[in-house]
Amino acid sequence: MTIEVNTYGTLYLCATPIGNLEDMTPRAIRMLQEADLIAAEDTRHTLQLLNHFGIKGHLIRYDEHSKEKQGAYLLQQLLDGKNIALVSDAGFPGIADPGEALAKDAIAAGIRVVPVPGANAALCALIASGLTAYPFFFGGFLPKSRRNRKEQLELWRYVPATMILYEAPHRIEEVLKDILECWGDRQIAAARELTKLHEEFYRGTVSSCLAWLAENSPRGEFCLVIAPGNEQQPSAEEELEPLEEVKQLISSGTDKKIALAQVAKKRKIPKRELYNQLISEGEGISLSLIHI
Repeated sequence: MTIEVNTYGTLYLCATPIGNLEDMTPRAIRMLQEADLIAAEDTRHTLQLLNHFGIKGHLIRYDEHSKEKQGAYLLQQLLDGKNIALVSDAGFPGIADPGEALAKDAIAAGIRVVPVPGANAALCALIASGLTAYPFFFGGFLPKSRRNRKEQLELWRYVPATMILYEAPHRIEEVLKDILECWGDRQIAAARELTKLHEEFYRGTVSSCLAWLAENSPRGEFCLVIAPGNEQQPSAEEELEPLEEVKQLISSGTDKKIALAQVAKKRKIPKRELYNQLISEGEGISLSLIHI
């Protein structure tokens, strides 16, 4: 009787330093030394890391732009029995970077995927934030478009957990303004240059953090840790349809025109649309004095 032996390689997800080179673990160094291939988000950046630790390895670029083509190549190498160490520019591969896709493909193909732990910016910021560490919700980078970003923030508004977000220095102020508008003035810790010589935390409110940034030019990637809000998400029964809310306001004595304007602004829909809905409902509400 012949027993088939799985000769696939192993995908090692190796954490790399998030700032201080001493973040690198002995195990991660060994995995990089022993791997047949090293897949890196930025080969130039990773080459500097390899040179620092005297590691000679076969580097393959694997980033957001090349992940489809290179992902297929790397998967075939794993199926052929090669061991691959996957690294990010900093921290864990697969968190806010394309490594997630390769790990999923490898698992689907029956390939062994092994995490090699190390430093992580989100968790470092969380434990030193002074905010409740459990439960927490990791949101990564918010959308670049302001409209999409605000939509995402609204979706997460009632999440009952400490929020962790990443943000680039050139967008940090506009993102904080959107957070202030959508979530209110919550407690926040803004961390930058984590584990580096000039590591810095700002702890306060969103509005005071904006004031601090106005006086201190933002530098380096930021990790934001934001306290959960005190608001409770309205239940389905409590959340009225826009038209029903208008009717409720009018029946309670609110001027018809004011009721339309308030609900339209709150729900971000045109007043004319609500006006037409009221007419078509035929509820006996006199609208002759309303001018849209």
